[in-house]
Amino acid sequence: MQLGPMAWRTLMRSKRRSVITAFSVAFGVLLSVTFTASGDYAYTNMINTSAVMGLGHLSVEHPDYQDTPTLDKRLLEAEAVWQRALQIPGVTGAQVRIMGQAMFASGAKSVGGAFIAIDPARETPSHNIFLRTLVEGRSFSAGEERGVVVGAKMAEKLNLRLGKKLVFTLTDKDGELVSELGRVSGIFKTGDDSVDGSVVLLPLALVRKTLGYEPKAASLVAIFLADHREAESVKENLARLWAKRPDIGVLTWQESQPDLAGLIKVDRLFNHLLQFLVGLVIAAGIMNTLLMSVMERQREFGIMMALGMMPGQVVWLVLLESCWLGILGLVLGVIITTPWFWYMATVGLDFSSQIGEDYSAGGVLVDPVMKFRLYRESALWIAGAVFFLTLVAGIFPAFKAGRTTSVENLKQG
Repeated sequence: MQLGPMAWRTLMRSKRRSVITAFSVAFGVLLSVTFTASGDYAYTNMINTSAVMGLGHLSVEHPDYQDTPTLDKRLLEAEAVWQRALQIPGVTGAQVRIMGQAMFASGAKSVGGAFIAIDPARETPSHNIFLRTLVEGRSFSAGEERGVVVGAKMAEKLNLRLGKKLVFTLTDKDGELVSELGRVSGIFKTGDDSVDGSVVLLPLALVRKTLGYEPKAASLVAIFLADHREAESVKENLARLWAKRPDIGVLTWQESQPDLAGLIKVDRLFNHLLQFLVGLVIAAGIMNTLLMSVMERQREFGIMMALGMMPGQVVWLVLLESCWLGILGLVLGVIITTPWFWYMATVGLDFSSQIGEDYSAGGVLVDPVMKFRLYRESALWIAGAVFFLTLVAGIFPAFKAGRTTSVENLKQG
């Protein structure tokens, strides 16, 4: 006996009820795609933005630098690490950088902030958000030993303009205060006032000389990936290279930026909880539909079992009806979700008027435009979860149909 076609014909006998239930499943698919795709886009955007703000998707550094990021904790063979990192599959770029705290002064005013020393011959806007957001001037070139790029808010605080002098004071590798002079070659504006008022880009060669560093030393090597989800596997490859080097440590973005990782983890947890609650409501609707169908067909089941159908076959029949509802709901879900997904993936919703231009979370700039991005595993997870819920919803009605004897079922008529 072919139970699959029979289950489909049974559903089609009550087309209105079946279609309404299938549309409830489709609406669940729409909500799940909305929650998951918005999360995938937001998390990816935040992680990639945090990477180009200095530390990369992974960072190779002195093992103690993460706990005490002082300038005496340095990577002595940074240039060799940089060359080797570029040969690892999945790595799209790497940058040698010195990062630390300093005082910046111009005239009678001074402010505290952070500096990132970069190699202008290698640094690109794709790996550096500050070069990407230049609004005045340009980045210093390899031949400009004393070029400086400052944020718009810092330029405002210190009354800086292109070509003006900026004195920076920091602690060298021996713990001594040292000062050096630079000239403003460019001004950037990321949109986050706290970043624009505290970050300065300096030439790597000048900072090395000022700190008394070795010619190839640096604070870290920032490594960039095409896909941030590969951070753990790339870390394992890098860690194997320097397994016998206690002076070299490798950190993923989760380890180097725990605040951001924690924020994403909590947000994702609430996202999944909300989807679970939506799934329960949908499952309850499916179970109600199947239970009503089972109660209406008691005499029918009695006749089937009287003609030789086993109780287990009746159970499978109802479960197959649940499967067909899940398949129909997924198909309808794809149909009604596709236009919405396409619009959100290409255009999105702009919330900048509600949240303003200066918005960050976990110390990272957040895109005020809400868009969609759905990873393959996320799409498979949604399809699997919806199908699983429809099966679970059919378990009770199925056993309800199969546990009554044929005589009792016939009495129901």
